[in-house]
Amino acid sequence: MVLAPNSELTRKSMESSVPYVVLGILYAYLLYHSWTPETVGLIFASKYLLPELTSIGKMFSSEMTLASAWIHLLVMDLFAARHVFLDGLENQIETRHSVSLCLFFCPIGVLSHAITKEMTKSARKNKHSL
Repeated sequence: MVLAPNSELTRKSMESSVPYVVLGILYAYLLYHSWTPETVGLIFASKYLLPELTSIGKMFSSEMTLASAWIHLLVMDLFAARHVFLDGLENQIETRHSVSLCLFFCPIGVLSHAITKEMTKSARKNKHSL
């Protein structure tokens, strides 16, 4: 998406659901193995049935829980980057910077794309009004 955004391979792989299915299966596997009765107890430890910061810290001391959280973040970052990428193709907007940001700092990448999209629309409108 960043190095070869116009490549046919990039487009086909981003239009496919296969990466999400594979990562979803991996996530479910890791989540299944990371959730123990202790984990569930930590999640629902407060009177509001919400995890507290200390409980979250204890949960992430397990490598399996940490791995499942990492896959969760990876899937969400990739999903957002894919949306930005496909929206950029559809609207003929440069997305490499926003996709890169999505893959590392997802919300900032989405914000970057929204700003880029508005700036591009404005520039196109001004160009047509001249």
